[in-house]
Amino acid sequence: MELNRKTAEAALTEASRSNPGPWTAHSLYVARSCEAIAGRCHHLSYDLAYLYGLLHDIGRYAGVSSEKHLIDGYRYCMARGWEKAAQICISHAFMIQDIRTSIGEFDVSQEDYLFMEKFVANAVYDDYDRLVQLCDALALPTGFCLLEKRFVDVTIRYGLHPATIDRWKKILELKAFFEKEMGCCIYDLLPGVVENSFC
Repeated sequence: MELNRKTAEAALTEASRSNPGPWTAHSLYVARSCEAIAGRCHHLSYDLAYLYGLLHDIGRYAGVSSEKHLIDGYRYCMARGWEKAAQICISHAFMIQDIRTSIGEFDVSQEDYLFMEKFVANAVYDDYDRLVQLCDALALPTGFCLLEKRFVDVTIRYGLHPATIDRWKKILELKAFFEKEMGCCIYDLLPGVVENSFC
């Protein structure tokens, strides 16, 4: 099945019917921020960036879960031939390529855990992986936000983890990287970020 805006948006709509929740709106804002940033980076396609952002949490179609949504999303996309989207379904949660840095619960089988452990360690990240990792931290279900607000939002829900600070540092490095590529501040591209962060 060809991956394009029509098929990706239809997939998200169907998935949201299967498991309604704020993750759908979050995914839309991730997609829009990916699109906006990629549009300022000459080596990235804003269309592909939008698709990868839109589908990064598609595994949530299978129901409420923690890290299980990563492998559910991987399998969902692989079944449709969307290999890069499948990778990002897992890689977006591992800005540090070590499965032990996960902040969630591995509500998966031992076999699936071992698959994910090897997958994360051996994945070759490109700037689409990195962009979705960054944009995942720029989007609440209510709109775009400062990274620090999202950091607190996630930490309140998941708690502190030994890797929390290192994960924050990595996201801040990604922010600096993409800002250098674009020649502007990421927040300049995200309408409503001030209102959504402070109001």
